[in-house]
Amino acid sequence: MHTKRPICSACLRPNISCICNLACSISNHTEVLILQHPLEQKNAKGTARLLQLSLSQCHIVVGETFSTDELTELLSEDRNNLLLYPSDTDSITPSELKDIPSPKKPLRLILLDGTWRKSRKLLHCNPMLKSLPRLALDSNSEGQYHIRKSHKPGQLSTLEACCAALTQLETLDLSPLLASFDEFVRRLQYQAQQGQAISGTIPHNT
Repeated sequence: MHTKRPICSACLRPNISCICNLACSISNHTEVLILQHPLEQKNAKGTARLLQLSLSQCHIVVGETFSTDELTELLSEDRNNLLLYPSDTDSITPSELKDIPSPKKPLRLILLDGTWRKSRKLLHCNPMLKSLPRLALDSNSEGQYHIRKSHKPGQLSTLEACCAALTQLETLDLSPLLASFDEFVRRLQYQAQQGQAISGTIPHNT
């Protein structure tokens, strides 16, 4: 008889692979909004949940196509919204933030969480996101997330990209979170070495 594995209510992973002990306590001034593709929600390799558990201002909203009303509420005008997504022409640097319409407003950083194909679909399905100013990451940022294949040099995991952006936007010590990320990757690599599948989804008790 198949018995469902107990699931951690915080990280949504099986208790045996719970990552809650990797979570840090980091007070970020920039709000982080992660729009997560539904197929990424249960992926065991995903890093967004560790971000949410560690940052004081970070939340995840799951979906592929959002209504105008939903996005208007999520991208409320109490903050300046910045989309963290590559652009060859219209990205801004942190030094240019003073030129945005309301420079005294706090910032909201929007990340699209999924494979590159799925993140492109999120952008395509939600035209409002295309109108947001985009933040340019330091070109020297290099990813250490070797569990997933990169399609281009310099591609980062969601957690790495977020940490790189926050480092550019405010003064934060993110070394504890990056150390937790390294341990997260090490655990996945160990599972792979032991012949345990890590490419599937995280089971739920539902």
